Parts: sequence; C-alpha cells; structure tokens
Amino acid sequence: MTSPQAAPATPADQRAARARRRKSLLTLAGVVAVGAIAWGLYDWLVASHYEHTDNAYVAGNLIQITPQTGGTVLAIGADDTDFVRAGMPLVQLDPADTRVALQQAEAALAQTVRQVRQLYANNRTLSAQVALRETDVARAEADAARMANEVQRAEADAARRGALAGQGAVSREELQHAESQLKTMRAQLAAARSGLATARAGVVAAREQLASNQALTQGVAVAEHPSVQAAAAKLREAWLASRRMQLPAPVDGYIARRSVQLGQRVAAGTPLMSLVPLAEVWVDANFKENQLRNLRIGQAAELTADLYGSQVTYHGRIAGLGVGTGAAFALLPAQNATGNWIKVVQRVPVRIALDADELRAHPLRIGLSMNVTVDTRDQGGPALAEAPRTEPLAQTRVFAELDAGADAEVARIIAAHLPR
Repeated sequence: MTSPQAAPATPADQRAARARRRKSLLTLAGVVAVGAIAWGLYDWLVASHYEHTDNAYVAGNLIQITPQTGGTVLAIGADDTDFVRAGMPLVQLDPADTRVALQQAEAALAQTVRQVRQLYANNRTLSAQVALRETDVARAEADAARMANEVQRAEADAARRGALAGQGAVSREELQHAESQLKTMRAQLAAARSGLATARAGVVAAREQLASNQALTQGVAVAEHPSVQAAAAKLREAWLASRRMQLPAPVDGYIARRSVQLGQRVAAGTPLMSLVPLAEVWVDANFKENQLRNLRIGQAAELTADLYGSQVTYHGRIAGLGVGTGAAFALLPAQNATGNWIKVVQRVPVRIALDADELRAHPLRIGLSMNVTVDTRDQGGPALAEAPRTEPLAQTRVFAELDAGADAEVARIIAAHLPR
C-alpha cells in the first residue's frame, strides 16, 4: 500500500512563505532597532552619568597598640573580636622598675632642693666674709698709717742724733741705736703695707666668691632654680613612665590580631594588638583610567556589600581621588621599558566616605568587597583636593591626662624641703 505523495508547492504558496519570512525579519529588525535606540537613549541619558566598579573594598584605620616603655605583661584586658571603649585598659605591664625609678627621682628632687637652699645660705655667709675682709683692710690701713708715723719719728730722731753726734753731744752708740730703731720701723712699715695688700686681695676674693654664688641664685626663688627645674623634669619623666605601664584604648573599636601573651617581656614599640574603629571605615574603589574623567570630589555614590547583598544600600560621597595608580605604589612597580610590553588598563583608588548612621545600622568589616556606583552628573567639585585640612584627621584625649598629678607631686616635694 503506497502513501499519497505531497502536492508540489504552487508559486502562490512560495510567495506567501517569502512574505511571511520577510515580515518576520522586518519585525525582528524593528525590535532590534528599537532595542538599540532604547539602549542608546538609556546610555546617553542615564548610564553615561554613572560610573560603576566592583573592584572596591572596605578600608579603615588599623591602630597599633604598642608600649612606650618596656616591661613584663601582667594582665591582658581584651581579646580578638572584643569591643572596647576609649580609655579602657588593654595591657598591664609590671610597674616595679618604674616605681623604683620614680622613688629615685623624688629623692633626687628633694636633695636638689636642699642643695639649692645651701647656695642661698652661702650668700649670707659670703657677705659676712666680705664684711670681715673689709674690716681687716681698715685695720691694716690703720696699722700702716701708724707705722708710717713711727718711721717718720724714727727718721727725725736718727737725723737729729746724727747732727748731735757730729758735735760730740751724742755718743756713737746712741746714734747706732737710733739708726737700728729706724731700720726696725721701716721693716714694720713694709710688713704693714704687705698686710694691707693681702687684706685688700682678701676683700677682692671674697667679693668674687659672693658674686659667683649670687650668679647661681640671683633673680629666682628656690622652686624656680634651674637645678630644681631639671630635677622636677626628671620626676615628671619618671611619673609618666610609671603611668605608661597601663596601655589604654585610644578610641572605641574592636580588637584584632592580638599577639601579646602573659609573662611576655615586651620592648618599647612592640606591636601587641590592633584596634579597629569600625564606625570610621571608608571604601577604596579602584576605577579604570577612562572612568576618572568625570569623577569629582563630593559626588554622590551608592554602594552595596556582598555581605548584605542588594537589600542594603549605602550612600556616600567621594572624599578624594588617589594621586597615583596602584601599580605605581606597588612594592615592585612595573617596568614597562621592555621589548615585551603589553598595555594594561590601570586603576586609581578613589576614597568614598560612608554615611555614619547607615554604618551603625549595618556594620562593615575591613576588606569586604563592595559594588560602587557614582553619580557623575554634578561636575562642580574639584578632581583633586585644593586646600589643606583645617582640623586633625583623627585625635584622642586618652593620653592627655597621663601627667595629671605630676605637678602636684613636684610642688609637694619642693614645699616639704623648704624652710618653714
């Protein structure tokens, strides 16, 4: 039994099929054209005003907790992932050595105060010695004047006896006695004049000693004397060292990378742990070179984190644009002056500041991946910072009170060793 053969297509059927294909192709071409026009309009009106990158990561401050003086670890106040408040003790070092140094500084200050008091007391002693030497000069002057008068009388007596001896009225022996007496008076006059010179030299020496001692004390009280001030500075230094045995948290944040252990002997500057203030993180978005032409400081940005997905959107603004590519600041920069050179599109980090309220509601961690879209319609901002900061980028008052009480301790020791 044979099947019936299909009837051959007629020219009318072929023309109808071609018409249907042409209509389908025209419809498809129209859809493609409309889609291309719609995409072009979207790119021109919307997409061209936004720059997007998924090469972005959360960054923040990693505060190293390091001791300012060496010591042995006695206590650790926080561990990794712990939240700490500013001022909370993180590490306690053994204060025995610094306590001894503080006691030595206190004793040195007390001794210096007494030594300076002795300098002031020497002024009175040396003034009395000057007055005594001046009295000796007056006595020596009187002795010299008296001996000069004695010499004059002896000279007159010897001359008179010499004239009488020529006439035979006075014996030769009496004349020799008068001449001997004159020699004695002259020798005593020379001795008196020598004593006067010695007394005057004593006055000069006493005055020099007084002036030298007054140069160490004149114009200042005991408490303001340079020696006392130097000893007081040593005491303040020992006081600070004793207070630095406890390491406080400089800001609020979370502990990370704790490496310190109990009983460990640490030196000044040794990293013990890190403190991360997650409330102050930002995003470093790495944009391609051709994306930078429209980026400006202050432009708004929307961000999403892989941690929360598209359900949580962060809002921020461009805080600054990097001054070099990542390759330029790499540990081993690329050497493009070679024969085998391949052009690689470079990326420049752009810092984006995040909204603080959104950060508190949905905390981020250092190093998380982010998707960043920047609205570039506002071109009024600068491409680079044009003025320096007028306020500190970050600051803490935790260490400002470490020397509290040092001045009171200095004043107490000085007052205790001054005359009442």
